[in-house]
Amino acid sequence: MSFDQKEIFSLMYKLARLIVPDTRVEYDAQGAIHVPLDRMYGPLTMRSLTKFPIGGTEERMPRSVIRAMGMVKKAAAESNKVNGMEERLCDAISEACDEVISGKLYDEEHFPLVIWQSGSGDHTNCNVNEVIANRAIKILGGLMGTKEPVDPIEHVNLGQSAHDTFATAVRVAVAMDLQEKLYPSLRMFAELLGKKSEEWKDIIKTGRTHLMDAVPLTLGQEFSGYQQQICNGRCRLDGSLSRLYKLPIGGTFVGTGYSTVKGFNERCAKRLAELSFLPFVCSPNCFESMSSCDALVELHGELNTIAVSTMKIANDIRFLASGPRCGLGELILPENEPGSSIMPGKVNPTQCEAMTMICAQIMGNDAAISIGGASGHFQLNTFLPMIVSNVLRSITLLGDGINSFCVNCLKGAEPNKDRIASNMMESLMLVTALSPHIGYEKAAAIAMAAHQNGTTLRKECTKAGIDKQDYDHWVCPEKMLSPE
Repeated sequence: MSFDQKEIFSLMYKLARLIVPDTRVEYDAQGAIHVPLDRMYGPLTMRSLTKFPIGGTEERMPRSVIRAMGMVKKAAAESNKVNGMEERLCDAISEACDEVISGKLYDEEHFPLVIWQSGSGDHTNCNVNEVIANRAIKILGGLMGTKEPVDPIEHVNLGQSAHDTFATAVRVAVAMDLQEKLYPSLRMFAELLGKKSEEWKDIIKTGRTHLMDAVPLTLGQEFSGYQQQICNGRCRLDGSLSRLYKLPIGGTFVGTGYSTVKGFNERCAKRLAELSFLPFVCSPNCFESMSSCDALVELHGELNTIAVSTMKIANDIRFLASGPRCGLGELILPENEPGSSIMPGKVNPTQCEAMTMICAQIMGNDAAISIGGASGHFQLNTFLPMIVSNVLRSITLLGDGINSFCVNCLKGAEPNKDRIASNMMESLMLVTALSPHIGYEKAAAIAMAAHQNGTTLRKECTKAGIDKQDYDHWVCPEKMLSPE
């Protein structure tokens, strides 16, 4: 009596379910292992899942990376089709990849691995290979786990290794998340700051340096500086992206391209550009792209700079809004929620607080990413899962945080014109306008006298023999906003 392979596997399934219910037995180089019957992953995923129980579901490989891995595998399948792989297998693999890209298979819990695993992302590469292979097998009417007619290594991973596919997917995931999650928020931020700058261009207020009174400027000028910070950050980010777009796909194990065929990498990069609508190209030097994470370190450095800028802006705004009676009180922020369980009527600048906490977290992420980037050895960096998870977290936090800050705080912020005018006219640093006319030392003496006596500059100038008409002509805040 003879049995074909499908019948043998069917019998094995039945036997396995008797031993461990709701599982199937699969095999790899280390032998047999039970896999949940309703999961599309296989033995390599199962071994990682059992050996790295670190952190739980919140530490899973980011969804963006899984989506990007699906795109990489689809591009590879289509390139392998050109190179002679059986058409029906390539089409089934490509269809399975579409379900990975769409998120359907992610939602069905087929990608359970955490970021704390193989530092090259090898376990996630195997996870993706197994899921795509088993889904393709089902599409073709086969039995999951049989590796027939689609093998996760021989077919899904053909011409690839974890070293180039995961490194490629990391770049694709980061670039796509930037476009989807951060750039819209940065545009809103810059536009809103620009709008406030224009609306408030005629509101003259006191400047502050060293947290002390300084010469006047307009509220619009102050906010134009904030807008320029964000615009500069966006430009820096664009520059770093130009290097992130260079993909190491086709570099395989160490960057030589061994085990691929000529043209494989170009076809894959071109297809990834089409799938993502981003200008991905082949890396001119896969030895650099696979052995280092410099492009990611650089890019997160620009995210860190944006976080630094944003923290400065959020802090300035909450200090300008401090009060309402005993602080600076120059801005009035939206009153979103009660601020105290014991002090009735208190309202706090909570959007500013959330934003600055986010910025602090991004600065912490930058430290971890820098250590990871510096710790690669020879032809491979084995900190990639940690690096990409932190980069993606920073993108999400910064994008969501800026969006919330703009909508719930900045958009509704209004100037307290009476307080601004009062603070500005009480500033002793208007005395700077007297310096060219009466000299620095005499002007300083008048300012000190006004401060010590609790009087005004005008009164002390009158005591010093300066004509009131001259004082009004010389001490004119409107004339102190630009070069003469």
